[in-house]
Amino acid sequence: MHPVTALISTVCLVCALPAMSAADGAPVHGITFYVSKLGNGKDGANWQNAFRTVQAALDAIPDNGGGNRIFIRPDTYFEANLFPANRGAKGAYNELVGDTDGKLGSGTKGPVIVDSGDTAQKGFKSYDWWGTIRATSQGWSPQHTEKTFSSIGWDRWKFSHLYATGGDAGIFFDGTDHVEPFSVVVEDCVSIGRAFGGGVASCLSRPDEPITYRRCHLIALDFWGDTAGAYVRVENKSMPKQTDAVFEDCILVGPQCALKSSNFGFHTFSNIRLTRCRLFAMNMSQPAGTPTDGIIQSVQEGKLLHVDLEDCTLAGYKVFGCIKNKQTVKDITYTTHGDVKAYIQFQQEMPTGFHRLGAWPIDMLQALAPALPPYKTPYTARETAVKDMCEVTPFVWKGELCLLECIRPTSGGTADQFYLSVKDVETGTELCQCAHGYGLGSALVNGDELLVFASRWEKNGWHDVTMFRSTDLKEWKSKVVIQGENEELFNTSVCRSPRGFVLAYESNDTKYVTFTVKFAQSRDLDKWTKLPDATFGKDRYAACPCIRYAKGHYYLMYLEQRSPRWSFETYIARSSDLKKWELSSANPILRPEGLDEGINASDPDLVEWKGNTYLYYATGDQMTWANVKRAIFPGTLTRFLESWFTNPGIIDEHSGK
Repeated sequence: MHPVTALISTVCLVCALPAMSAADGAPVHGITFYVSKLGNGKDGANWQNAFRTVQAALDAIPDNGGGNRIFIRPDTYFEANLFPANRGAKGAYNELVGDTDGKLGSGTKGPVIVDSGDTAQKGFKSYDWWGTIRATSQGWSPQHTEKTFSSIGWDRWKFSHLYATGGDAGIFFDGTDHVEPFSVVVEDCVSIGRAFGGGVASCLSRPDEPITYRRCHLIALDFWGDTAGAYVRVENKSMPKQTDAVFEDCILVGPQCALKSSNFGFHTFSNIRLTRCRLFAMNMSQPAGTPTDGIIQSVQEGKLLHVDLEDCTLAGYKVFGCIKNKQTVKDITYTTHGDVKAYIQFQQEMPTGFHRLGAWPIDMLQALAPALPPYKTPYTARETAVKDMCEVTPFVWKGELCLLECIRPTSGGTADQFYLSVKDVETGTELCQCAHGYGLGSALVNGDELLVFASRWEKNGWHDVTMFRSTDLKEWKSKVVIQGENEELFNTSVCRSPRGFVLAYESNDTKYVTFTVKFAQSRDLDKWTKLPDATFGKDRYAACPCIRYAKGHYYLMYLEQRSPRWSFETYIARSSDLKKWELSSANPILRPEGLDEGINASDPDLVEWKGNTYLYYATGDQMTWANVKRAIFPGTLTRFLESWFTNPGIIDEHSGK
């Protein structure tokens, strides 16, 4: 082990950054704001009143005093070009923190994803200056006509436990026309961009507060032009002795290069330190092909870059490169400390101070995939139950587990193509058919009688709710129990409660947002009374209801569209009076997972059977195909329902408070 210094000697600073994390205690100054899709958007003061977007919280930062914190609930936030109202302060950095482990009180676990794609509909947005962090330069191209905007407003901010992706750059800061001292700390983040995974440009550094990335995955996706896993361009007029930017325990990956500095037209110097990092330039083309210029690159001239490496592993075509003046690559200055090794193309020269690897670095490739916090899942199994089916209801009939299946075309169709079928789950035997011309059915067993509730298909739409009842599955009586009022009526669900019986039914009442859940009650299963002051989902997409009652609460499982994207998840809420509803902070209870569930986990229904709870739900794309799967919860139905409510947050659907 021997350090190599080509032109200058560099002092590697180990800086004690100001106390600024939640673990360090209360901030010196500032306010804590909360962000959650489950919040009511009022003022961000707690999880109940949380802002629904990250930008809304950033807009609320009151001043430049620093010490403010923004806690974000695990979810996907389709937002781009974020910017704060104010900077942080020395010794009191502002913080943007993902509550990935639930320890900040969000009530759930999982990644906090900031997706800067194109409106969540068209996907990845490869467009200059479009990314997680706002920055623009007027006149850069004909499309860039807005006033130049700088990322300098993020000075003295700290980012933790975020997953940024979908745009031109991840957690990357461009000072543009504000070349000023800039400090930022990014820890435990995944940062992905077309051009840059992370880094800075057009700024100055502070000797005692270097730009710092720790334990981050920084991933670039492009192989052409200005791109790198991490890009650093600090505008020093000469090579500084102090370190400008520090990368510790990071993964830097890109098709063209892992680390890059300088750019065409810039003649400024940058000093970078890497400790326990892995750098991978994934273009390992043959010399006669189009290989990368280097894992570490200086664009303009070699002398503009100095890098210190300690205990690092590199992989790619060759170690160092210079794009414009290739002959100046020898002028890149560097030091090596400890275990620094590289796996490169066999014909390429290994720089002094690097240990050459002859075998593929297996551990390095394994480290490229970030380890993300898992979503909460209480199920012991998720298995396919019925192919080419959407709506089913499980129930126990005369000691056997049965399934009510709704037979209908994928879309459209005539009334004679719609009916309900009752099958024995274990044998697959069809026990009966009923309700011809009806669909979207649900079932309730009341003593020795089976009751089926279904909507009538007529004139290419769903009308009314009809109750069918039978004691032998042969003779059926029917009666319309709910009539629509300038609305279509869709899925239904019924439960027994102290009110007698409560019917939840789905409506597309145009007074509300797309779909809502309305309720009716009956003492005798004959006469049903609507409850007009009990409507769930006035301000949200709420479809496919499944209602149950246990220990003083009604539990409502329903479908949420994760707007603006075309994706559907099952949520749960509870209420003691059908008016004030408490959304579980652990939502969703079902999200599409794996290769066979598409973008949909809808139409929930459940039953307790032999000490376990069986939750049936539909997968698919909500357009052309659907299959029914079954998730198994190891416990009673009551235990399953109660398990989702450990951190209550009351939301009054009637008053909005």
